[in-house]
Amino acid sequence: MNLRPLTPSDADACYALFHRTVHGGTGAFYDTAQRAAWAPPRPRDPDTWRSQLTEGFAICATTGDTITGFFTMGHDGHIDFAYVALEDMGKGTATALYDACELTARALGLEIMTTEASHLAQRFFTKRGWVTDARQTVIRDGVGIDNFRMFKVL
Repeated sequence: MNLRPLTPSDADACYALFHRTVHGGTGAFYDTAQRAAWAPPRPRDPDTWRSQLTEGFAICATTGDTITGFFTMGHDGHIDFAYVALEDMGKGTATALYDACELTARALGLEIMTTEASHLAQRFFTKRGWVTDARQTVIRDGVGIDNFRMFKVL
């Protein structure tokens, strides 16, 4: 596994990974309508997706030429995207990506990191010392999707 910065040319591969992970890995927590609203077949706005993906600190894990996971973090320490391919879950990919984000946040002198985590991601972040601040429901395409507002003091 290698880590490298995300580039705009990675947008399609990252969206495919995001879509497949949401639809294939979160069924225990989210129903079909929630997964469809969270990750439609194509980005709602491809240009916005591309720019969201590469703003701030954006990193991916690769095996050969294949992206196996990606995390994005704003300059304020907010982790927006944190996705790993289904077949790479439990193999250290998420940990390597997360560690790079936390190291960067510390190097920037940030005092806190934040995220809005899915049920699945909440477990991952909790194991790394994050605290759940609130459970919330976001509305996408008229569908409520529960997640957890979390933070970590550095």
